[in-house]
Parts: sequence; structure tokens; C-alpha cells
Amino acid sequence: MITSELTLFEMGKTKIEEAQEILKYLGMPIKQQNELAALTFLALCSIKEIDTWDKATATSKKLTKDIMAFVNLHYGKKYAPNTRETFRRQVLHQLIDAKIVLYNPDIPELPVNSSRTHYKLSNEVIKVVKSYKTIDFETSLKEFKDNFGSLSLNYDKARDMEMIPITLDGIELKLSPGKHNEVQKSVIHEFGPRFAPGAELLYLGDTENKFLYSNDSRLKEIGLPIDKHSKLPDIVMYMPERNWLFLIEVVTAHGPISQKRINELEILLCNSIAEKIYITAFPNKAEFRKHITDIAWETEVWIADNPGHMIHFNGDKFLGPYSS
Repeated sequence: MITSELTLFEMGKTKIEEAQEILKYLGMPIKQQNELAALTFLALCSIKEIDTWDKATATSKKLTKDIMAFVNLHYGKKYAPNTRETFRRQVLHQLIDAKIVLYNPDIPELPVNSSRTHYKLSNEVIKVVKSYKTIDFETSLKEFKDNFGSLSLNYDKARDMEMIPITLDGIELKLSPGKHNEVQKSVIHEFGPRFAPGAELLYLGDTENKFLYSNDSRLKEIGLPIDKHSKLPDIVMYMPERNWLFLIEVVTAHGPISQKRINELEILLCNSIAEKIYITAFPNKAEFRKHITDIAWETEVWIADNPGHMIHFNGDKFLGPYSS
């Protein structure tokens, strides 16, 4: 039962809060449950603060003239005309994807960017809205989801398909999508076999999950702190036969292994028994050139689109630890 999950008939909520609750039940993603989304939804329903939800209507509305004007007039939110792209890109596009809103239903053949572009709630959604806070709400909501599904779930499925797989000792891990994690995958599958053969992966962070993979017992054994506040590099690998510890930062948006970063890591790893090798990994030469002046001496650089080569910053050895 829906009413067992949330206090559906809770009194004292504002219309914005109630609209957010309806959007949540309709399966909208978290980003489309915010105040802007709720205000847009209220305008499309023609619901003012004093109205009851059974008064909702489904009439076609233009963005600036009707939706934004309604929000400004009835909810005191002064959105300027030049913010219409925010409404369009962050709310309306997703409402259309969720089959909650119809795009140009009165004149389907309208060209993109037409001054007559309009939006209208679907009849199925109006049925759900009108039943809000009644005994019929759960039934009408179920009918809508049976017919159109949940955008939040659809987005999650699509995102899961975009995840970046990495296989470690027969175990598949999934990195969240993005350029940073594409380079991390390359480090594991391209850098490792070439320049650290036989090395153990001890730690792998993810842009959304800091401790995606962590061999805690091995990290403790060689003296690396592993609590949630530890600022470990993106990837830590260890070659036991040489006692070499590879500390690898992946650069896509943030900085490389600079002298400041080395100083931080030296303090962090003061109890480590291993000899440290600092490496900055880049996706390509263009990204490397952006950061070249910040890279510390006595460190290494590896570039993913040239995986068979290394760049040594003033090294007197070919890929090895440096001692003062």
C-alpha cells in the first residue's frame, strides 16, 4: 500500500510539497522532484495554493506566456524570461519522456522552436492528479505506471547499461559512466599488464563510490590507511616481488600528481613499508598538455591513447621508485 510508505494524507503541506510528492509517486527522478519541477507541474495543472487537486485541468500552455507567468503570479517566484531554457531542459523534457506531458498535442506538426510550442498534461496523468488524497489514488496511479512505467526506473536501467565493466580475478565491477572512469579502466587493463605485470590491485575508487574496490587486509599489511577519510589516489597497485607501490592519479578534470599532492601522500603513507612510484594517467596528449606545468619531478606520466609508452619526469631510472 502506498499509504504505508508515506503519510499520503498528511495535513499542512504546501501545494509545492504536494506536487513534489505526486511527482515522486509518478516515478520522476530525484532531480525532477525539486521546487522548479513542482512549480511547473502546478502551472500545467492550473492549481493555485488555495485550490484542491480535483480542480486540476489539462489545457495546453506555452512556456513563457502561461507556465512561467502562472508561477510568477500565483507562487511569487520571479523567474525571468531568459530562464525558460532551464524549465525546458531540466523539467519539461523529462516530463515528456515520462508521458506525463504531451508536446504540441494540438498541432503536432509544429517545427522545433516554433513560437506556438505548447505543453499539456496527458489525460492519464490528470486522472491520477484528481484522485490525489482520495481512496482512488492508488488505483489510478497503478494504471498509469502499468501503461507508461517509471521514468526513474527507465533512467536507472539506461544508466546501468552505460556502466563501465572491469573484471578482476573473475569478479566484475562496474564503474559509473564518464571519461574519468574510462581512463581508470584503461589503467587496469592496459597500463597494468605492460608496466606492472603481476601487480595486485589494492584500491580502486569510483566517481560515485569512493571505495568501489578495496583489499583492506593487504592495504593494512603494507601500511596504508583505509578509513573513509583517507585521500588515497584513484588507483593503488602493489608489486610484491619488488615491493613497489604504484600510486596512480587519473586526470580528466582535477590535477595531476603535483609536489603538493606528493607531500600529502608522503604524510598519509608514512607508515608504509613499500617503495612508492607516483604516476599520473591522462586520457590523451591534449589533456596532458593542460597540466604539464603542475606535474612533479621524479614522477611518471602514462597516456591512455598511447598505452605502450611512459613519460619520465627527470628520472634517472626507467619506472622505479626514487629516493632522495
